[in-house]
Amino acid sequence: MGKSPQRNCLRTLTPAHYRGVMSDDEARDEPQPDDEALREAFESFLSGGESFDPAEFLKAAGINVDAAEIQKMMGQLQAAFTGGFSSSPTASRDHAVSVAKEGMQSLDPATSQAISDAAHVATLWLSEVTDIADLPLAPLVGTRAEWARKSLPVWEEIAKPVAVAIPRALSGMMSTQAPEELAEALSQIAGPMEQVSQSLFTMQLASVVGKLATEVLSGGDIGIPLIHGESEYDVRAMLIAQNMRAFSQDLDIPVNEADIFLAVREIAHARLFRHARWLRLHLMSTIHDFASGISIDGDRIMDLAEDFDPANPEAITEMLASGALLPSRSAEQERALERLETMLALIEGWVDHLTHQATQRLPKSDALAEAIRRRRASGGPAERAFSTLVGLELRPRRLREASVLWAKLTQALGPQARDALWQHPDTVPTDGEIDDPIAFIARLQNPTSELDEMDQALNELLDDESTT
Repeated sequence: MGKSPQRNCLRTLTPAHYRGVMSDDEARDEPQPDDEALREAFESFLSGGESFDPAEFLKAAGINVDAAEIQKMMGQLQAAFTGGFSSSPTASRDHAVSVAKEGMQSLDPATSQAISDAAHVATLWLSEVTDIADLPLAPLVGTRAEWARKSLPVWEEIAKPVAVAIPRALSGMMSTQAPEELAEALSQIAGPMEQVSQSLFTMQLASVVGKLATEVLSGGDIGIPLIHGESEYDVRAMLIAQNMRAFSQDLDIPVNEADIFLAVREIAHARLFRHARWLRLHLMSTIHDFASGISIDGDRIMDLAEDFDPANPEAITEMLASGALLPSRSAEQERALERLETMLALIEGWVDHLTHQATQRLPKSDALAEAIRRRRASGGPAERAFSTLVGLELRPRRLREASVLWAKLTQALGPQARDALWQHPDTVPTDGEIDDPIAFIARLQNPTSELDEMDQALNELLDDESTT
């Protein structure tokens, strides 16, 4: 199938479009690129500004091209990026909030008070099963839009490696469309083009976060603390009223039971991260270890370059959302993902176990727990969209095994010894210890046994050497 006349528009320029071949002396007299003027011209171009003048743009780039001949090409490129680019640092946040507000209900005082009361009960019940300190601030009862606005910075941090890698590759894609005669000009605008592409990715991420706001039940529902407390490194619990109500209605379970159950889970999650201050940094470092190994599929970029249509502004966002640019995982990424899954399983398993202990008074606690497990196993459409966009799934596959481990630890050692394991990353159970909780408990009960075995082996080795 042949390409449309609009495709490969950059390839339509030939040396005939130039005003002639310059001599060396003429070339030396030509103006050099003006970086500031170039930046201002390109921003006007990308924002669809009527003041954009191709002649001034090309002059700023330091080349002599007939502006009238290149006008059509510039118009097509402008159409591709207009609407997706914004230099405003709040644009992505506003977009996420706008998406979250679709179908959003306002928070009425009665519902807010009912959930706050449930959170108070949840706090008391949770304190009966753990000595980890309570939160200094009561859980925030909020809307979908509030969750999107407050959580977006963390999502942007998670996605940052991909947000940098893809725009860089896309700017390279654009350069492959150009004839040699425009290579110099495009090299001058490579930086701004990457900024634009990154903006497009960020806006796509904001759309996903806005849709996630319609699915999540609380601040820690995904497994990672997303809502800051009194400082950037603090954690605050958050409950999303509209989604909690939809959850209980779908299950045909009394609203007050569901409210308390979900509040226990959220408060337990926030307490843990506030107690183990190292945990959030550990998770984010592991995520970055995974994301730093992401490389963009060069062959896919070339395929896209052949079919790229600048007149289709949706083409880039569709390409980003499809995950087509992300290749299969490397061995290093697989290892990072295993570490992440293990830690998320330990966190969620601990929360599940404490929630089970704290909610025994609720007649429907078992049904609620099973509903949470099913919900977590499948994930929602927006969560799957995030996975496709960034190449990262936040699904703890070994959750049941981790829950069993924490239950056995509680039974054998008590809640204080169980929770003391969160003091340091070196004391948290490993993947192998999840597999064999009995052996792990035995080592905790008799911490000198391993040292005794080592001493015995060393003594035997020394005895053997003395007899030779």
